[in-house]
Formats: sequence, C-alpha cells, structure tokens
Amino acid sequence: MMRKTVTTKLLGSLRGFPSHRVNYAVNAVARELIKSRELENDELRPLYMDFQATTPMDPRVLDAMLPYQVNYYGNPHSRTHAYGWESESAMEKARKQVADLIAADPREIVFTSGATESNNMSIKGVARFYKSKKKHVITTQTEHKCVLDSCRVLEAEGFDITYLPVKTNGLVDLQLLEGTIRQDTSLVSVMTVNNEIGVRQPVEDIGRICRSRNVFFHTDAAQAVGKIPINVSDWKVDLMSISGHKIYGPKGVGALYVRRRPRVRMEPLQNGGGQERGLRSGTVPTPLAVGLGAACDIAQQELEYDHSRVSMLANRLVRKIMSEIPDVVMNGDPEQRYPGCINLSFAYVEGESLLMALKDVALSSGSACTSASLEPSYVLRAIGTDEDLAHSSIRFGIGRFSTEAEVDYTADKCIQQVKRLREMSPLWEMVQEGIDLKSIKWTQH
Repeated sequence: MMRKTVTTKLLGSLRGFPSHRVNYAVNAVARELIKSRELENDELRPLYMDFQATTPMDPRVLDAMLPYQVNYYGNPHSRTHAYGWESESAMEKARKQVADLIAADPREIVFTSGATESNNMSIKGVARFYKSKKKHVITTQTEHKCVLDSCRVLEAEGFDITYLPVKTNGLVDLQLLEGTIRQDTSLVSVMTVNNEIGVRQPVEDIGRICRSRNVFFHTDAAQAVGKIPINVSDWKVDLMSISGHKIYGPKGVGALYVRRRPRVRMEPLQNGGGQERGLRSGTVPTPLAVGLGAACDIAQQELEYDHSRVSMLANRLVRKIMSEIPDVVMNGDPEQRYPGCINLSFAYVEGESLLMALKDVALSSGSACTSASLEPSYVLRAIGTDEDLAHSSIRFGIGRFSTEAEVDYTADKCIQQVKRLREMSPLWEMVQEGIDLKSIKWTQH
C-alpha cells in the first residue's frame, strides 16, 4: 500500500515528463522502499559484485592498522618524543609502499583523503599556479565527476577548458588531443581506467605527447593502481591520483603523486601547518596511511595473480550471459580495458527494473557517485550509446574476493530475469515479429 501511495504521488509530480524518465523515477523509488524494508527485516545480504564502487578491506590491511588505532597513537608530526617518532616512521614506511607500487620516489607521494581530493588538488592547483601565463586545460567528456566539476570551477574563474570527445569505444583520439594542445595549455587530465566502462586509455602515448609539448599530464588512476602494472616514469605522468578504498584499503585516505623532476608546481587547496611539503596541510592520519601502504604492498605482491584470476572470472561471466541472451552490448573497447569492470546494456530492458529483479546481487547502473541521477550515464552518452540502451546498462564489478560460484549465480540470475522482463515488454514482442522500432513514428498524447 505504501509503495502504491508513493508511486501515485510521484507520477502526479512527473506529469509531462518523457515516459522513460517516469519509469526510471518510479523504479528508483521502489528500489528505495525495498532497501528500507530489507534493512528493517535484517534479511540476508546480497552477494557483492560492485568492486568499482568500493572494495572490502583486506584483513591483512586491518591487521597492519590496528596497532596504530590503539597503542601507537602519536601525532606523526610531533618531533620531540617517541610517540611522534614511531608514528612518523610508520607513515614514511607507508609512503614508500605507495611509491614502490607505481615506481615513484617516496618524496613524490602526498597523502590525501582520497582520489576526489587528489583530483581537485591536481587540476585546480596546477591551473591556478600557472594562470599568469597559461589559462587552458584539457580533459575528456568521460572523466570522473570530480574532475569535470573541478574544470567547471576553473571555467567560472576565467580558464578555458576543452572537454575532448572520445571515440565510440571510449578511447581518446590521440591526434585530436595533440591538435588541441596550445601554447597556453598548462594541464591535460585523462583517467587511466574508466570507472563505468573499464576502458584503459593509452596513457603512455598521452604522456609522451604532453612531455613533448611541455604540458603537465595528470591521470586519475583510482581504478588502475594495484590492478595493472604502473611505472610513472615510463608513462611520463606528472600527477597521479590514488584511492585507498579501491585497492582493498581503508576509506578516507588516498594519495597524490607529484613529480619532482621535472618539477610540478601547484597551489595548495588548504593551508595550515605546511605538512606534506606544504601541498596538503593537516595532520596525516597514521592508521589510514598505514592501511593504504599495506594495501599497496599486498597489491604489488599479488598483482599478477589477481589480474589473471579477475580476467578468468570476467570472461566466464560475459561468455555465460552473451551465449544465453541475444541483443546484449558490451560498452567500451573489448580489448583495451581492465577486465574486472564489465558494463553491459540489455536491449529492451529497463536497467533499474533489472537491478530490482537482481536485488540479491549488489550491482550498479553506473558510477556510485552519480547513481541518484535520473539521467542516463553521461559516460555512455559520450560514447554515442542510444538513450534507451544507456538506461538498460548494468555494471558488473569483479575483484580479489569474487568466487566462481558468485559469478555463476550472478550470470544465471541475470539471464533468468532479463528473459522474464523481455517477455513483459511490448517492444521485445514487436522486435520478435520483425518490426523495426526506429521506423515507427511514436505519437504523444
């Protein structure tokens, strides 16, 4: 009864909106009601298949952190007693562990609260420092929202921002990028692995182009660090954003790699005690830094095994689904990608309806940072996906702790529910009868 009342009120408030938006809104409300009911009833939790949103903390990371939560609680910036010294030693060990994972110098690592802060620091900090001579920044239309919003803030300050389109496979056109660089370009920001469709940009080529044109290159590597081999020198990256909770570490901590030679200058976002080489004032939280360091150390040791296993599980999932269901589209380049991020569009099925039907599997219809929006994914629209297909997309995230049984269950459940939802769809029935939906002229009443 409650769902019917809420849905009726919602429909009344959405009169005049396109039907697909109304359906999307109704499904979103229904999902919230189901969520609250499940939490109240303490039902069994769904299995987790959303490793791009966040990862569970590795127990070995927690083991490393616990002593610094209880016994070793000194301020790492206190230089006059043992409490500070032992915390500082742990912090510097963690800094080296982060640096080793990306083949950097520990002095080039700045601890932050996460990749969002690191991205803000890089884009705003570099642009503002060099604004007297350079007022142009280049990024792409498929970047994380914090990158795009940082660029919009700079636009409001008078900077000229170029949002490069990407090709239909999600990759940057290198010739277009090189042709867009100007004399007054200070920074190019392109993410390494996309958080929604998993495509891996040609960062080595981008770094080479930027270095040859004396332009700084920043990459948001939150979805790449610890999952693919990275060497910042070989890639010619000048700034790199890292997130703790994407690599089985704690939430609330990240890092920013800032190259020392050739030196990258940037204006700090927050001021204070001058910690982290003056780039990020504030007391470094030792337990979180230790956790990030431990997560990076484990990732470095197990990177090859993790990648091989995730690839196997991803291929298993995709093969199983695509062999059983027609009209399924994999979004993004099928080769240049991180295998653990799989974005599939199921034609003639509403993505929100499918998510509700798969409520015993934790999945996503896009970025966790923008999942409350009724608009289709801007990443999918940027690669030229039709609005209907964009609304039918589901992101499957596979990680270190995923099992074959979970992958098989998810695939079987997905196949079952897509077939059920299509049987209820008049569009699917028309397609089965050989009707070309694009040839139909729909009338609005």
